[in-house]
Amino acid sequence: MLIRLQIRDFAIIEAIELELRPGLTVLTGETGAGKSILVDALQLLAGGRGGPEMIRHGAERAEIAATFDLGKAPPGLSRWLEEQSIDGGDELIIRRVLSSDGRSRAYLNGQSVPLQLLREAGSILIDIHGQHEFQSLTRAAAQRELLDAYGRLEPLSGQVGIAYRVWREMLERTLELESRARDREAKLDLLKYQVGELQALGLEEGEVARLTEERSRLMNRGRLAEAAQAALGALYQAEDSNAHASVSRALQSLRAVSALDQKLAPVAALAEEAAVQIREAARELERYGESLDLDTQRQHEVERRLAAIEELARKNRVTPLELLPRAAQLAEELQGLERAEVDLAVLRKELAAGLDRYREQGQMLSAKRTAAAISLAKDISARMQTLGMSGGRLEVDVAQSRTSEPAQHGIDDIELRVSTNPGQPPRALAKIASGGELSRLSLAVQVATSAQETRCMVFDEVDSGIGGAVAEIVGRELRALGERGQVLCVTHLPQVASQGHHHLRVTKLTDGKTTRTSLTVLSRDDRIEELARMLGGVDVTSKAREHAREMLQVAGKRLGARR
Repeated sequence: MLIRLQIRDFAIIEAIELELRPGLTVLTGETGAGKSILVDALQLLAGGRGGPEMIRHGAERAEIAATFDLGKAPPGLSRWLEEQSIDGGDELIIRRVLSSDGRSRAYLNGQSVPLQLLREAGSILIDIHGQHEFQSLTRAAAQRELLDAYGRLEPLSGQVGIAYRVWREMLERTLELESRARDREAKLDLLKYQVGELQALGLEEGEVARLTEERSRLMNRGRLAEAAQAALGALYQAEDSNAHASVSRALQSLRAVSALDQKLAPVAALAEEAAVQIREAARELERYGESLDLDTQRQHEVERRLAAIEELARKNRVTPLELLPRAAQLAEELQGLERAEVDLAVLRKELAAGLDRYREQGQMLSAKRTAAAISLAKDISARMQTLGMSGGRLEVDVAQSRTSEPAQHGIDDIELRVSTNPGQPPRALAKIASGGELSRLSLAVQVATSAQETRCMVFDEVDSGIGGAVAEIVGRELRALGERGQVLCVTHLPQVASQGHHHLRVTKLTDGKTTRTSLTVLSRDDRIEELARMLGGVDVTSKAREHAREMLQVAGKRLGARR
């Protein structure tokens, strides 16, 4: 529900702050006073187009803000706010700023948002009916949603939507596999050849590192043999002096005197251990030298093996160390392609089954829509008779879509067609010439479906082209609609204005240099004066005041009788 509206420097409005309440709020005033400017402001908040020409003369920018109570928010609003990462809380503040340089900015609870998100929020919160671009009833999607809401078909419509999304996902997977299958044979032959080469190579885990190390050893065999022999001589084989002989002599000396001092016994043990380690090192050096002599032919084998590995790595555009992971990758791709034909056949069956489920649920929804359309058409046609469209009728056409392509909303194309006068063939709602007729038709639709309506509804010039008893009936319908929600109505007829729960008067003030609009909340006595003015014109007579007082009393009694 809209609880607060603030407008600054918009059109001829300098500054207005308005507190709004549930029920029917009527706005009246002289022609040109600026009543419809308030509707224009709400249109901007709902994402309508705005430009510098809307800014009050002499101002740099126009600013409009509305506060909505989320206590009775429309279904889905909280979920939408969460999806957009907007903190809802108890209130939602929508703000729109127009700058003189042509820029426009929008905010939801202080968070800057693109205009498209503002439109989405506005479509949930505000529904404007009248001679304006925001006539939601003329949109095909709105007509479909209206019928589904009237027939309480949203759960079934949701199931159709789920079936559509499941089918769509399977379709995309099928198209992807079919695309891959078009050049499958060429890829399959190439992959088989590549995998065959890698399998024939028989590369083992860690083999490249081992062979690389071995090649380095074999290439430096001479230097290694020379170093090993020099170390062997120094440790054990040199006749003039070697480490083992020196340690042995030291050990003999220590043994000779260790009996004299036991502290030398551990030292002697260490010397003996050193002698043992030197002998072991000498044996290892001897074996190492013998292995170098035996590996003469091995170098050729290692070079050939590494050359084969490096050649295959170049062909696959990887390093030798990456060859094994590449082999696993190619084997997996080959397995996937060999399995693709079977997967595609299975997926095609699932796709056909998904389409059958969608069509089955779509047909069920279509049948229920057809039944609901008959009831809705009768209900609205009956209300049209009392709203100045005697002999008019509404038809709700539910026809299966000419295209066989599934759609999110089902298999139906839904169109509301109306004849506003006897003898005229029904035409599409969007082609009705009279904005007043469209407004009254919108009113009939809103009253018929008001049990599902939770948005703030705005009617501009809904009473255009009517008067007398019809105007009073329009007022009653608006009041009934307001008793179940929130309705704002711009009117120039006292029969409608008298039915309001709340009354605002719009006045244009000028000092000869500037012009501005003011807004006044009317008390009961003020309402009598305003209604008398609307009844009697410039000169307000006592008879007009008495008539106005009676109209308010009748409206109040009717409300009490309903309660």
